[in-house]
Amino acid sequence: MNNIIWIIIAFVVYVAVMIVIGTFSYKRNTNLSEYFLGGRNLNAWVAALSAQASDMSGWLLMGLPGAVYALGTGQVWIAVGLGIGTILNWIIVAKRLRRYTIVSGNSITIPEYLENRFHDTSKILRIASAIFIAIFFAVYTASGFVAGATLFEQIFGLNYNLSLVIGVVFILAYTFLGGFRAVCWTDLIQGLLMFAAILLVPIVAYATIADTALLPVGFTDVLGDGAGGTQSAISVVSQLAWGLGYFGMPHVLVRFMAIKSDKTVRKSAIIAIIWVAVTLIFAIITGLVGKMALVDLADSETVFIVLIQRLFLSEGAVAYAPLLGGFFLCGILAAIMSTADSQLLVTASSFTSDIYKNALHKGAGDRHLVWVSRVSVIVIAAIAFIIATNRTSSIMGLVSNAWSGFGSTFGALVLLSLYWRRVNRAGAFAGVISGGLTVIIWDYIPVGAGETLAAATGVYSLLIGFIVSFLFTVVVSLVSAPPSKAMLDEFETVRGAADVDALADPNRSDSAFTPDRRE
Repeated sequence: MNNIIWIIIAFVVYVAVMIVIGTFSYKRNTNLSEYFLGGRNLNAWVAALSAQASDMSGWLLMGLPGAVYALGTGQVWIAVGLGIGTILNWIIVAKRLRRYTIVSGNSITIPEYLENRFHDTSKILRIASAIFIAIFFAVYTASGFVAGATLFEQIFGLNYNLSLVIGVVFILAYTFLGGFRAVCWTDLIQGLLMFAAILLVPIVAYATIADTALLPVGFTDVLGDGAGGTQSAISVVSQLAWGLGYFGMPHVLVRFMAIKSDKTVRKSAIIAIIWVAVTLIFAIITGLVGKMALVDLADSETVFIVLIQRLFLSEGAVAYAPLLGGFFLCGILAAIMSTADSQLLVTASSFTSDIYKNALHKGAGDRHLVWVSRVSVIVIAAIAFIIATNRTSSIMGLVSNAWSGFGSTFGALVLLSLYWRRVNRAGAFAGVISGGLTVIIWDYIPVGAGETLAAATGVYSLLIGFIVSFLFTVVVSLVSAPPSKAMLDEFETVRGAADVDALADPNRSDSAFTPDRRE
């Protein structure tokens, strides 16, 4: 049978399973808590793999191996930073954020949590947070669409724009129908598929086609810059700073909010940390094996795809190898879809709950809002589609900019909101605005000789944005009025209560726990 037919069969089976899950979840989404948090009922495996699969995206199978293929192991510091960030996020953020979002009005989005946490009756903090989420997720989702289009273009020889349309339609189908529950269960399957693909492909490649090849001199120097020189300390620190982004990623944090119980958090953390450690290590190995086996790829970010083509889809491949290769290619699609669907849903939830219901239609019921969310998913996808039509866009570049945006806008504030009782509404607003604007200025606005500050200094904007946001939050909180007694009481409840789950009402997203917010 023609190899393309085997690939099509694998893709059809994979996508059909995703659609079935979305359809099955459709009837269960009767309110916002169900559509956006799955009723706060995720088990350990679903929570862990959904969080990490939605986190890593096509960057794991295309961006990171491509960076190592092009520049050597000097690029591993990003993976080290992400590994450390993942561990810290699960250990110090997951459990306490889950508890705090229950205590603070059973919040279902990060902007709503910030509003409830700081008793912001003005709605400004919530709306500002939602706007930054929309801006940075449009860029982040576009990176997934670019990865999907590249995959279809490379495998099927299709026109880039047609490939882009196909990928967007696949992702929209089950996100539109199933909401958070469908996204999380599909992420579980996709996380397992990604794990199998990134583990097996480089092992098989090394055993069959790369065992006699050699790497270029200096290629394995972890301080090398890919051009025979040594990386600066700024470059290494900037790569490690990627780990700071985790504390502000809405699509990861929302998984913590949806975990079934405090006990489940610990189990999820163990699963997630093992998954991340293994996949990051083998993504790096993929880049190295690819460099040994493949010479002068026109696009380094296709190294994983080309390895699969050589191993399973070339002439002389063993029986059924093309079908297996098709499923490994589905691993790339899984990495793309598992992140893009989460980004679409989180952005839609933020628009619906934090802007539409909060400012435009306060009396809207849950069924009405679920449909507003579904329409929002389509609109947001259309914006990301337009960004992705720029064929010169780099997956790594788009992910880097969006990652920095979220980490800078929310990272420091999320940590302070969970562990510092003195932080207040004014400090929170200052942290969000200063962090978000710092990234926009640093990455996008030319200064001096026409270069951006990022290009001129070589410093990753996340490092600067996180520090700026942290300082503004702390300083403004200290020079303004202290938190109210009600805010302090909630803080102590989260820190000391044995069980906060009784405060969560899955049928109401805005009144399960309504503290006195009079200042």
